[in-house]
Amino acid sequence: MKKIICYGDSNTFGFNPKNASRYDENICWTSVLQKELGVQYEVINEGMCDRTGFVNNTKGFLFSASKHFPKFISESENIDVLILWIGTNDLQFQYNISISAIEEGLENLIKLAETKAEKIIIIPPVILNEKILEGAFNYQFDETSIAKSKKVGKIYENLSSIYHCTFFDVNKFVKPSDIDGLHYDEISHKIVAKNLAKLF
Repeated sequence: MKKIICYGDSNTFGFNPKNASRYDENICWTSVLQKELGVQYEVINEGMCDRTGFVNNTKGFLFSASKHFPKFISESENIDVLILWIGTNDLQFQYNISISAIEEGLENLIKLAETKAEKIIIIPPVILNEKILEGAFNYQFDETSIAKSKKVGKIYENLSSIYHCTFFDVNKFVKPSDIDGLHYDEISHKIVAKNLAKLF
């Protein structure tokens, strides 16, 4: 059996923008991916709401991938595939992160990942919907967040090429819900899973 680790934030966790609950195994893309791939794979969800990739998150260790991921990787064994979908929360205006810091941070995570994972799939941050300015997360994201979300995909693609990772641009397949401009609806989760399954 091959092991697939899905490491990310709330969109990996399975946050439901309708009511702030967690999608169940029939909806969350990680669970749907498991069903698509079958028993020869074990898909493990390592998503956490509000997790950042490259900046120090005030919520603590588990929420800061730059701190948590090195320990997580060092303690992990036999990772056949690592799906890394991180960086959206770094775009919160409170962090004021630069594009170069995003690039450096992602490169560091990739270097760590390749020490344990046979294959790495890189997913860029969500291209934020303008509705985020009106939704429940408008206290975290603003116009600068939206602008950066439209630019960083190229960085993810370039680093994927340099480090021979598989680049999966989720933004070509789905858009975030108009409810909060950040998270995906049920149909989008299934679209993500079905298109990811084609990479195996």
